[in-house]
Amino acid sequence: METITSCLTYVKCLECNHKMDFSVGLYRCPACRGAWLDAQYDYERVAEVWRQGVHWRTNSLWRYMELLPPANMKELVTMGEGLTPMQRATKIQARLNHPQIFIKDERQSPTSSFKDRQAAVAVTAMKAAGITECVLASTGNAAVAYAAYCARADIKLWIFLTSLVPVAKMREAALYGAEVVKVTGTYDQAKKIASDFAAHRHIHFDQGAKAIPGKESMKTIAYEIAEELGFQLDSGPWRAPDWFIQAVSGGIGPIGALKGFEELYRMGLIDRVPKIGVVQVTGCSPMVQAFKAGLPKAAPVVPETRITVLSTGDPGFGYEILYQANQKYGGHMLSVMDDEAFAAMRHLARTEGYSVEPATSVAFAGLDKFFQEGIIRPDEIVVVNCSGHTFPVEKHIMEEDTLDVRINTSTKQVAAGAPLDGLGEALKRLDEQVTTIVVIDDNPMDRRLVRRLLQAKKPYRVFEASSAMEGLQIIRERLPDLVVSDLNMPGMDGFTLLDELKKDVTTAKIPVIVVSAKDLTPEDRQRLMGQTSSVWLKGAFSTKDLVEHVVDTLSRTEDGIEVIAPSAKPTVEVAVAPPPKVQATSSESKRVLLIDDNPTDARLISRVLQTKYPIEIKQVQFGREALAAVRSYRPDLIVLDLVIPDMSGFEILTQLRQDPDLDAVPVIVVTSKDLSAEERQMLAAHDVFSMWQKGKIDRQKLVAEVESKLGS
Repeated sequence: METITSCLTYVKCLECNHKMDFSVGLYRCPACRGAWLDAQYDYERVAEVWRQGVHWRTNSLWRYMELLPPANMKELVTMGEGLTPMQRATKIQARLNHPQIFIKDERQSPTSSFKDRQAAVAVTAMKAAGITECVLASTGNAAVAYAAYCARADIKLWIFLTSLVPVAKMREAALYGAEVVKVTGTYDQAKKIASDFAAHRHIHFDQGAKAIPGKESMKTIAYEIAEELGFQLDSGPWRAPDWFIQAVSGGIGPIGALKGFEELYRMGLIDRVPKIGVVQVTGCSPMVQAFKAGLPKAAPVVPETRITVLSTGDPGFGYEILYQANQKYGGHMLSVMDDEAFAAMRHLARTEGYSVEPATSVAFAGLDKFFQEGIIRPDEIVVVNCSGHTFPVEKHIMEEDTLDVRINTSTKQVAAGAPLDGLGEALKRLDEQVTTIVVIDDNPMDRRLVRRLLQAKKPYRVFEASSAMEGLQIIRERLPDLVVSDLNMPGMDGFTLLDELKKDVTTAKIPVIVVSAKDLTPEDRQRLMGQTSSVWLKGAFSTKDLVEHVVDTLSRTEDGIEVIAPSAKPTVEVAVAPPPKVQATSSESKRVLLIDDNPTDARLISRVLQTKYPIEIKQVQFGREALAAVRSYRPDLIVLDLVIPDMSGFEILTQLRQDPDLDAVPVIVVTSKDLSAEERQMLAAHDVFSMWQKGKIDRQKLVAEVESKLGS
C-alpha cells in the first residue's frame, strides 16, 4: 500500500473556536467542554497533490489520507470500504423528467451501509490508541458496521440499541461477536445508559459524529462523488453536484459530506458547495420542524415512527451545522410519512433494481417531494446517497443472547426534555446482567443445577460447556467474569484447563471456582495452589453457601476495586462455609457515614468494613446532603470520596474543619481520583486519617485501620 501522510494541523472547537492539538483521545474542548470538534489541515499542500486527481491510488477511502486523521497505513483496520459505485438513475430521470440524477450506492460497502466509513476510521484510531473495549449507542446500521470492524481489530464491543430496532440487525451485530444490549426506551435514553455504562466500567465510549474520526470519515463520500462526476461528465478530475440528498437521523452523513465539499472548494478543486437536501420521517423530524419555523436550534422530540434507524429525537448541534450551511449555500429540509417511504422502497426495487431498507427509501421519497415542490431546478445535478441496507441473520444460526434493559418511566416522563428517570436503576440491573459465568461439567444435570442456582439469585448470563475444550473456547470468546469447573472430564481435565487459562494473559486473571466430586490428593491440592479461587466438593456443601460465595467472588473485583489483597502464600479452600457474620447490638455499633455517589463502590466498601466489625453505615451521594447528615447522624468516622456531583470532597472537608462541632470527626478518603502532590498536602492539612486508592484497596489493612480508629 502506498504511504500517504496526514496533513492535519490542529483541531478547532465549533462551539467556542478554541484551537488545540489533535490526539486520538480528544473528545471535548478544554476551554468550553464542547463536544463538537473539527479537524483542520494544510489545504495548500493537499491542493498541490490533488489538483490532477488521485485516481491512480488505492481503491478505498484511505486514498484521501492527507485529509483524514493520522494513521499508520500499514496498520489500518480496513475491508476495502469506500469508492462505492455511483450510477445514473435512468428510470427516475425519465419519471421526473430530469436529465441528471445519480445514486451513490453505499449498499456495496462491507456491511452494506455508509456507516462502514465511520467504523473503519474510528476503529483504526481506537486500535492505534491501544483501546481494547468500546461502547456504542446506535439506531442500527452503525452497530453492525462497528461490530464487524471491532471484530477485525480484536476490540470488544458493547452495543446499546432500542427495542424497536429490527431483530435482524441485532442478530447481525451479535453474529460478529458484539455484546448487544436492548433498551426498552427511546434512542436518547439508550445513549444515556450507554454513556453511563461506559463511564461506570471505565470503557471507551464512541462519540459518533461529535468525535473527529466519525465526522472526518464521512467527508470521503464528497470526495468520491466529485471524482466520479468529473469522470462521468468529462469535466476534469473534480466536479461538484448542485444537490446532495440524504435521509437523516443524527446528521453525520450530510455533515461529513458538507465538510468534504467545503474542503474541495477551499482548495479550488470545485466551483461550488452543493446544497444539502435533508429528509426526515414525519414521526421523528426535529430538524425539519425547526427549519420550517426558521429556528437556528432544534427542540428534541419523542420519535413516533416505524423506521427506527432514523429515530434520533435530539439532533443537538448537528442541526445547527446543517442549518448554517443552508443559510450560506442554499438547500432544504422536508419530511415524508412512513408509508411514503415504504412505497418508494417498493418502487425503487421494481424500476431501478435497488433493494434498500426503509431508512434509505426515505431519501428517495424525499427526492420526489423536492421535485413536486419545485425546489430543484431543471438544470441542477442531483446525487442521492443510497445509504445502504443490511441482510437478515436467520434466527436458527444465532443464540438469543441479547441483554434486555427496561426503563421504568411513564409516558409523561419520556416526553421531550423531561428528566430521564429510571436510568440509574436500569444501569444497576444491567451491571448484573452483563456479569458472565461459564459453567463447565460433563454431567448435564450438575451444570444445569449450578446454572439454575446462580440465575435464581442474580440475572447473570451463564454459558454451559460439556467439556473442558468447549469451555476453553467459550472462555476465550466471552472472557467471562467467573468460571465454575469440574475436574474430572473426558479428554482435557480441569487441571489442564486451569493451566491453559493461566498461560494466556487474556484469561489468566479470570477467577475459577472448582466444583468436583474428585477426592483431592496432596498432589492435586498442590497443583491447584494459586490456580483457583476455591474448591467445593460435590455433595459436601450447602447450595446456598456456594451461590453466596459466587456472588461474593464476583463482587470482589467489581468496578476495579480489589477487596481482598493477594496472600503471600496461595491457599486452596475446600468446601468452606462462610464464617458467621458478627451480629452487633445497637449499643455496640459504631456509626460510619459513607459519602460516595457511586452505589456500587459504596456497597463494596460497606461490605469490606462490615466483615469483621459491628458497624452501622449510612450512605449519602451529595455534598450538601452529607454535611446535613454529619450534623444529624453524628458519625464516629467519615469515609469520603473526593469526586461528588454537587461539590468536591475538598470543599466538604473544608466545611467540616471550619465547624467546631464537626472538626473532631476522623475522615478516611477512598477515591479513584489521581492525586497530585499539592492535593495530597491539602488532605494532610485537613487531618485526613488515611487515603485509599480505589482499585488498590488492601482489605485487611483497611479493616485494621478502621478498627483501630473506632477503638475496637
